[in-house]
Amino acid sequence: MQAIMETLFDVIYLTTVIVLGVKMIKNSKAKSEHKLFGFMAVILGLGDSFHLVPRAYALLTDGLEAHAAALGVGKFITSITMTIFYVILYYVWKERYKAEENKSLTISIYLLAAVRIILCLFPQNEWLNYHSPVSWGVYRNIPFAILGAIIIYIFYKKAKENKDNSFKFMYLAIILSFGFYIPVVLWASKISWVGMLMIPKTLAYVWIVYMGYKEFKNQR
Repeated sequence: MQAIMETLFDVIYLTTVIVLGVKMIKNSKAKSEHKLFGFMAVILGLGDSFHLVPRAYALLTDGLEAHAAALGVGKFITSITMTIFYVILYYVWKERYKAEENKSLTISIYLLAAVRIILCLFPQNEWLNYHSPVSWGVYRNIPFAILGAIIIYIFYKKAKENKDNSFKFMYLAIILSFGFYIPVVLWASKISWVGMLMIPKTLAYVWIVYMGYKEFKNQR
């Protein structure tokens, strides 16, 4: 039952974000925040599919441990695409609020993203091992969490300053995504049910994409 329900959830999730993303890319003006949102959504969906498709196959066949390598490669790719997701979200913020150029902020965003990706490349992550070390899961997520905190702060600040009702909860959706994700990184390997927090974490990302899509629809 878990395999069927989880697979169904993943299919709906991946289809939703990719379809919404493609719609925004195809029907938005060049360099607009909506087109950026579209690329963001497609990258999210395609990146997560590298992990969720092998996971669904494993659950429906001979179990997760039998497909550790495929799942590990998928997690690695997802880690990279999620980092890119937040870099693009930063540019959505810049485009939406016409923010003045802040070189220090931009450098910080790129530096944190680069450090995160470099840490993901270290062999000590043991991506192909089903029981990969938790310590490296923590290391590679430290710059990612800092990156997320910056994005949370700048969206909260600008949405409040501009009385932006459409994106007034963007910061909250990002907080929830990290809030559900961090316990998974820390404890999912020892407490199996903690892994279920990936469901609300995923829904938080759907919320982020939907906010962008709703704004896109309203502006057409």
